[in-house]
Amino acid sequence: MIKKSILIQGKHQKPILIDYRYLDNALQKPVIIFCHGYKGFKDWGAWNLMANALTEAGFCFIKFNFSYNGGTKEQPIDFPDLEAFGNNNYSIELDDLDSVINWVCLNIKLSSQTNLNNITLLGHSRGGGIVTIKAEEDLRITSVITLASVSDYKVRFPKDEAFEVWEKNGVYFVENGRTKQQMPHYFRFYTDFVENENRLTIQRAVSNMKIPHLIIHGDEDASVSVEEAKKLHKWNPNSRLEIIEGANHVFGASQPWTENNLPKYLEKVIDIIKSFNQ
Repeated sequence: MIKKSILIQGKHQKPILIDYRYLDNALQKPVIIFCHGYKGFKDWGAWNLMANALTEAGFCFIKFNFSYNGGTKEQPIDFPDLEAFGNNNYSIELDDLDSVINWVCLNIKLSSQTNLNNITLLGHSRGGGIVTIKAEEDLRITSVITLASVSDYKVRFPKDEAFEVWEKNGVYFVENGRTKQQMPHYFRFYTDFVENENRLTIQRAVSNMKIPHLIIHGDEDASVSVEEAKKLHKWNPNSRLEIIEGANHVFGASQPWTENNLPKYLEKVIDIIKSFNQ
């Protein structure tokens, strides 16, 4: 298995850290591009084991850190750059994903190992919304898969008095339960959404989806209700909905993940993805 990490320049002054892996053989492989979620990063938990499993199944697997996710090239795990985290928004993440897709399609060496007519976007949680929006608008994408995806970005902003305080102060903080950091969110996060609300409405993207669409969710997800997966499926009746009994928001994984094997629920995710892409 070939594994490499590189930096590419995004559209917003910060680099995007990418890693990719594939089996070095004569076959042109379908591509999966993975997007992490909120307070996430490409090496969180068991994502590397997931990447290895799908690579062994015959895919070229690519994952990356959003440029404003709070990591740096020197410290890509966790959040040393909270100022960047606070300035992140959905439009930046869509631009980052576009930069990664462009890099994949223009990289001659990688193209010799991949089938660029078979590119799947795979997103977890908040990243599920990002890949859905991008897949609907980008003709290079041939299928989309979401894991524990949100169905609506607008409802996740602070409301009522909390919103008024955010607007007045220009920032609100969320504690990271694992690292105990106070993670900022600047008010530009909201104003960018309002300025681009039509594009950033997940229901609109799902309803217009014309490519194969797989929705995977755990029925014990305490962070994003399984009802959101059912909404996505309702908006696109041609999609495939897979509800995994007993699975939580991260399909049994945790950070750090010290086991050599995938958690059983994430193994089930791998099996579903492989059957979807046959």
